[in-house]
Amino acid sequence: MQRMLFGLILALSAAFVGDGARGEPRHAIAMHGDAALPADFTHLPYANPDAPKGGTANYAWIGTFDSVNPFIVQGSGARGSLDLVFGNNVFETLMMRSADEPFTLYPLLAKTIETDDERSFAEFTLDERATFSDGEPVKPEDVVFTFELLAEKGYPRYAVTASKIASVETVGERGVRFTFKRPDRELPLILGLFPVLPKHAIDRETFDKSTLKPMIGSGPYRLEAVKPGDALTFRRNPDYWAKDIPSKTGFDNYDTITLTYFRDENAMFEAFKKGLVDVFLEENSGRWTSQYDFPAVSRGDIVRDTIRTRLPSGMLGIVLNTRRPVFADPRLRAALVGLFDFEWANRTLFAGAYTRTRSFFDNSDLSSAGQPARASERALLAPFPGAVAPDIMANGWAPPKSDGSGLDRAFMRVGFDRLKDAGYALKDGRLIAPDGRPVAFEIMLKSNENQQVAVAYQQTLAKLGIVVSIRSVDSAQFIARQKDYDFDAMFFNYTASLSPGVEQLGRWGSAARDKPGTFNYAGVADPAVDAMIEALINARTREEFTSAVRAYDRVLLSGAYVVPLYFKPEQWIARWSRIERPQTVPLQGAQLPTWWHARN
Repeated sequence: MQRMLFGLILALSAAFVGDGARGEPRHAIAMHGDAALPADFTHLPYANPDAPKGGTANYAWIGTFDSVNPFIVQGSGARGSLDLVFGNNVFETLMMRSADEPFTLYPLLAKTIETDDERSFAEFTLDERATFSDGEPVKPEDVVFTFELLAEKGYPRYAVTASKIASVETVGERGVRFTFKRPDRELPLILGLFPVLPKHAIDRETFDKSTLKPMIGSGPYRLEAVKPGDALTFRRNPDYWAKDIPSKTGFDNYDTITLTYFRDENAMFEAFKKGLVDVFLEENSGRWTSQYDFPAVSRGDIVRDTIRTRLPSGMLGIVLNTRRPVFADPRLRAALVGLFDFEWANRTLFAGAYTRTRSFFDNSDLSSAGQPARASERALLAPFPGAVAPDIMANGWAPPKSDGSGLDRAFMRVGFDRLKDAGYALKDGRLIAPDGRPVAFEIMLKSNENQQVAVAYQQTLAKLGIVVSIRSVDSAQFIARQKDYDFDAMFFNYTASLSPGVEQLGRWGSAARDKPGTFNYAGVADPAVDAMIEALINARTREEFTSAVRAYDRVLLSGAYVVPLYFKPEQWIARWSRIERPQTVPLQGAQLPTWWHARN
């Protein structure tokens, strides 16, 4: 009944939108401007077309899993099948995103995309060579089936996309046309990144249930073995349909990929030292600077790469869940944001390796840090007086700085004065809110991740009478509570790109606040946030886009939903020398699917 209703809604919507809009089929599409590569490109510039095939890559990840379906809310989904880090090994999307451009797609399952100047529709023509791993061809009916299935039973972000579509229909033997309810600049690219699943091999009724049974996809690898909660083994499909197309030349070079899960980061590092893990994605500055003195490094068997990226910093921070009464007051949140003693933490815990995060898009021209709001930003924000703090409007957010001693009374005074001005007071060593309740909250940690930072923050706040408890839970419990927003505060890393877009709706949009499984962990419901997301999604030029993102940045920073921590403008990656990588590093940093096993 639900499927019939969904189809009826699409058909009725299409009648109001109309059809007949045409464009020109193209090999690529960019969010702003034109694609960098011509139609006759031979390979992506960061891939080595001569990379040898063969060997095994042993990867590792922290956590566990109880499902191999990466598209649904239920369960803790395993990585590696459809993955920004390890690659889209099992499942593929209609088009492939280039890591060397802000937001540009090139051919994959679809060989061309057609749209108009207004971007009121998108029509994809499938590559006639495309097949699933069982040999069945990828058909337009599979695209329509997947679109409807994920809208009904997948993560909420798929339903958000589906809500913008008036109709979806097959066109000829290999075409699929999506007609939009209204023009949308980003929507053709979002649809280009939609996965395609085999209609003939999916049980629609049970799709939203966790499973450990390997699923069929069209990607370069098959999921060959599953060790529940511990490891996955992917084996390269010798009959992979796209192994010779330009978008995939130089990719998918290993015969086998093993992804092992570890409950503890130290255990994972010990496995790497012993050669059980080939590549270690390092995030610990102390370990990077002082713990790579073991024999394999001295012999040159392990290579340490510092790879400079040109990406925005994103926002690693402590998320304050505004669904909890303690964080309902934005003045308290603003004071808490300013009370993280970065200078002490960076000197004492991280050997000075990090930079303080001042923006959700720091390290890029999308950042508002140190930038007075332009006239175009002020025009966007004019309907929302008070949405941006005056100092942030004038010059971006500038966090208070300490002397790094951990005993800086002037630094503490700044935070206390903000609390006092908001009506908070110290009584018998406790900070009391205007309603008479003591200020106290819990920080939830996944295992022991970020424990040192949490304790440092706890100790700082204790000096002002704020009671912070710290609770460590295992990965499965952490994910379950995260999905249900069952926490006061937690660490989270909001990654960023040079083309933020519709994904922001699921992170900060009002519609995502009360849906389980979204990334709106802070519980934000703010018309100004919604309007800025709309503006950045619909921007036509890079200048319009930059203004919209900066205005958006200012609104989020003014809301004080996250305690900004720190970032590093490079990747730290250690690898055994048997694993090699291309010399060319793309805009977005290292791309593991382009690496290979060296020939002996």
